[in-house]
Amino acid sequence: MKKILLFFAMLTYCTMSMNAQEVYNSIKSKATETVNNPLVNPIVKQINQFKLDALDYMVIKMKEQMPDSTVTFLDKEAFALNNFITLYTQSILDNRNQPAAHQVKIIKLFIDASYSNPLFNDSDKELVHVYYNNGESLTRFSLDTDWRLAYIAAATEIKKIK
Repeated sequence: MKKILLFFAMLTYCTMSMNAQEVYNSIKSKATETVNNPLVNPIVKQINQFKLDALDYMVIKMKEQMPDSTVTFLDKEAFALNNFITLYTQSILDNRNQPAAHQVKIIKLFIDASYSNPLFNDSDKELVHVYYNNGESLTRFSLDTDWRLAYIAAATEIKKIK
């Protein structure tokens, strides 16, 4: 009986390992597809390019600073990044008929949520803030972001505004 249980435990572990990074890979694949599609709107491409850069940054920094972290952690951060961007774009669309000052308030709320929730505390501010410091970017977020915390912060503030 113990051997059967051990076999199923190992089978479950192997199955889980094979599905590892499924969320990360799916989000990255969809973003890559969007960026490489010549028929996609430039605004949508720009948003997806940010996703790609943020995902790549996250993997590199995790390997450097968190070599023992799990792929589950990476999947959760990638999922939160995707949710953060979705909430951001939905909030912009929902408020497009509001006065400009209100729209700016919404955008700043997301920028602040990203900036205020670093994951790695990276000292390379030039790299980390490449989007944040770019006034032309639609995604003026820090690459060094704990996306789960940033999403919670942004969602909480959006509820207060509504």
